[in-house]
Amino acid sequence: MNEIKYQTYINIMKKELVPAMGCTEPVAIAFCAAKAKQVLNKMPEKVMIETSGNIIKNAKSVVVPNTQGLKGIEVAAAMGIVAGDANLGLEVISKVDENILDLVKDFMKNVKIEVKTAEQGVLLDINVTLIHQDERVSVRIMNQHTNIVLIKHNDEVLFDDIHPLDSTENLDYELLNMKDIYEFSTRSDISELEEIIQKQIKFNTEISQEGLSKDYGANIGKMILKVYGNDVRNRSKAKTAAGSDARMNGSALPVVINSGSGNQGMTASLPVIEFAEELKTSKENLYRALVLSNLIAIYQKSQIGALSAFCGAVTAGAASGAAITYLKGGNYEDVAHTLINALAIASGIICDGAKASCAAKIAISVDAGILASDMHDQGKDFYAGDGIVGIDVDETIKNVGKLGREGMKETDKEILYLMSCFY
Repeated sequence: MNEIKYQTYINIMKKELVPAMGCTEPVAIAFCAAKAKQVLNKMPEKVMIETSGNIIKNAKSVVVPNTQGLKGIEVAAAMGIVAGDANLGLEVISKVDENILDLVKDFMKNVKIEVKTAEQGVLLDINVTLIHQDERVSVRIMNQHTNIVLIKHNDEVLFDDIHPLDSTENLDYELLNMKDIYEFSTRSDISELEEIIQKQIKFNTEISQEGLSKDYGANIGKMILKVYGNDVRNRSKAKTAAGSDARMNGSALPVVINSGSGNQGMTASLPVIEFAEELKTSKENLYRALVLSNLIAIYQKSQIGALSAFCGAVTAGAASGAAITYLKGGNYEDVAHTLINALAIASGIICDGAKASCAAKIAISVDAGILASDMHDQGKDFYAGDGIVGIDVDETIKNVGKLGREGMKETDKEILYLMSCFY
């Protein structure tokens, strides 16, 4: 691998694997609102939020952390305005004392918060406007959850960096492909990524334990262990689902995300961690497997886009299955076949917003990844001509990407309609 590509992969990992607290869509709204409040430098008398349907879909039904169970876009914005710290990015409300909740409730009672759907057609789009007397501040985020593209104070543009619709921040993601991801994961200087991988292991394991020890949502993680048993396959599904149980239902613990999603960050990491412990693998091998899983997940999502009707747990679960094959001693061909198998099994699970049932979808996606690995162990694989499977792993990933990005556009609209998400 040449130096430019090598450094690009390092930078992609550092950019994508960052800590976040709470579901990333409501937290992105809180961040955007906190940034607008920082610029306004006073409490607003009116708040206007214009955001894309996919943001509304993922923000309407999930609990906002540190709110004692409150849900919704208005709550997220109020938390950001009253108590957020924009300098903390996706941890914007991580340092909020729950005692401040009364102030947030008073703000929501006394300040009009208007929410409507953006018409620009950008899948990830948040525009928060704060008004105080004759002063107005607008902050807009596009394409990525903390990617501020516009800041206006009255008629003065303080910052303007709007990219083309649904573009990534740069073209580096086009350098991703399976062979180079495998080579990078197995041969890179792991010390360059050790800090973020250690943080992913620590944070994601802690929230998984939180989900298993307390009562969150539908308790999918606990149920799996109770009903199906405690072998490594069930533990992998249960611990990953438990992290989502907690995260979707108000836990204030942070996770290290992947592709802008905490659920995807947990799904790409926790099954791999569990199998590594079962197989008694070395620390270095675990780290390499996590780099492999994370990069495969990022590669797939770069083809689909940040938000879609295609459930991101599927791509992350497929990635973790591929990394599990690596942990079992698999080579490149083994890893590639596992990924193909997993995508052939589970592609098509819909994303109908962030909520308690995400934990169950995660369990299914992890199961598909593990089944795909077990299939390959037994010499059973899917090949080109089996549905959307392409001639090789990269073409299969491109096919799934096109399915999620283009083929499911109408599905996404119908989901939004059925959810009555339009304000």
